[in-house]
Amino acid sequence: MSTIARQEYLQQITQRLVLFTGVVLTILSLTLYGFIRRSSCELPDSCEPRSYLVVLVFVTGLLGGFVSIQQRLPSIALDELKVLAGSWISITLIPINGGIFAIVLMLMFVGHIVQGALFPAYPAPGDFVINDAESFNRWITGAYPVDGVEVAKLLFWSFVAGFSERLVPQIIRRTSDELMAEKREGEKEVNKPEKEQ
Repeated sequence: MSTIARQEYLQQITQRLVLFTGVVLTILSLTLYGFIRRSSCELPDSCEPRSYLVVLVFVTGLLGGFVSIQQRLPSIALDELKVLAGSWISITLIPINGGIFAIVLMLMFVGHIVQGALFPAYPAPGDFVINDAESFNRWITGAYPVDGVEVAKLLFWSFVAGFSERLVPQIIRRTSDELMAEKREGEKEVNKPEKEQ
């Protein structure tokens, strides 16, 4: 009986995940299409190219979270499956977190908090001056990696951020720990007696 119940719960959870992901992707696609249609120019010379890469980053993180939970479902205990099958929030939280973590990771790349050959290269943060809503909109639609290879890296890491839900919190925790250690070292330097300096 537990095998049949397990299969029923797995099927119910998978159906809900597919439905949720499909609805989110449809809504985001229609929203993106609406933005693109609305921003189409009446005069060809007045157009400014736009990128909604942040939406793709969110969707890629969402898909990473979806794949992650699908991979883990067979190893989840029957009691947990029963809880998941009865709760939309429990099922959808992992993919939503994946999308959010992907955006946070993108901001770490843009801010040059996370750098290296494996990570996407962005223009220097100082290239964007943000002092009003319009400049923020220019930044959010214009802050993207320097070329296509870097965009591919961004989308890969967005998927990883959704798939491995501990990755982004670990990066944040490690960065915070490093900043606190630097602060303590700076305070030690300031508080040293004069003859030691």
